[in-house]
Amino acid sequence: MEKVLGIGGFFFRSSDPGKLADWYSQHLGIDVSPKDYDTAAWRQSGGTTVFAPFAQDTKYFGDPSQQWMINFRVSDLDAMARQLEAAGITVDIDSETYPNGRFAQISDPEGNPIQLWQPIGIDVDREEH
Repeated sequence: MEKVLGIGGFFFRSSDPGKLADWYSQHLGIDVSPKDYDTAAWRQSGGTTVFAPFAQDTKYFGDPSQQWMINFRVSDLDAMARQLEAAGITVDIDSETYPNGRFAQISDPEGNPIQLWQPIGIDVDREEH
């Protein structure tokens, strides 16, 4: 069974994203989200996680009432999508491949947005269970 490997990013709205990102960096040691593909994102044990407060009015992760979107790293986006679709879950795979990987969108049963990310050029350990 294909499983997520960890959190690839946690995205949420903020009235002052820059100030909030700086607070997390200063007080908790979480690096601010990079502004380009050449700068490394915050690294945690087990893999890369992007930490990025978004503007309060962002449309990036849908309905403005949703305050967050979680991103899970996966080793094989196509296999994960097939598995989810076989379970009746709608998967919207982005047709573009970005310099940092491939992405898909799903929602949990309560409508919370979830992004799946297959990194490219980043070590992703595949755990066997």
